[in-house]
Amino acid sequence: MKKILLVEDDPNLGLLLQDYLQLKGKFDVVLCKDGEEGLRAFTKQTYDLLILDVMMPKKDGFTLGKEIRKINPNVPIIFATAKAMIEDKTQAFNLGGDDYITKPFRIEELLLRINALLRRADKAEKKVADENPTQFKLGSYSFDYGMQMIARGDAQQKLSTKEAELLRLLCLRKNEVLTREEALLNIWHDDNYFNGRSMDVFLSKIRKYLREDPSVEIINVHGRGYKLLIN
Repeated sequence: MKKILLVEDDPNLGLLLQDYLQLKGKFDVVLCKDGEEGLRAFTKQTYDLLILDVMMPKKDGFTLGKEIRKINPNVPIIFATAKAMIEDKTQAFNLGGDDYITKPFRIEELLLRINALLRRADKAEKKVADENPTQFKLGSYSFDYGMQMIARGDAQQKLSTKEAELLRLLCLRKNEVLTREEALLNIWHDDNYFNGRSMDVFLSKIRKYLREDPSVEIINVHGRGYKLLIN
């Protein structure tokens, strides 16, 4: 069930929208009465979409949206306001809003906009997942980056965070050169000598974890970096 944060200072409209979206849209809707309460609710759990009224006490919707965008740049936001001026619409989109609806509006139209944004968000999430895989097959081994685990048969090896990040980069560059500089900057954010020595230690450990399958090999490429070979 998708979770929606609704921030609306009109209690009658807020309850009406909450009931309708939970009944017709089958969403879990959290209702807040002002911007400050909305920000507190947002920081306590994860939401799939936000509906923010613009004209609210304590913290208006645009200010709330701006603060939320600093925390999460991707969660879909719909701004709702009684103003129909182009300046307000421009501000809504400049603040990172994904849609804008003018009061009074039909609840059915709001539901259509919500579903459209959620479909778009799901597609974007799937694209990111496809472009950034977390599951890899390495000969007779399987590597789960999210779980930080290498498995072969019934045997499992838990990896440290740095080991998992390094092995993932090697997997993404399978049969290609992963330069030392790229690995150090991606994982340690600094390619100094001491981080380089630390990476060599992690590589030695990863090689030991994969030693039972001779078809999987991590080789040094002189002067450049490393290459994960899978025959």
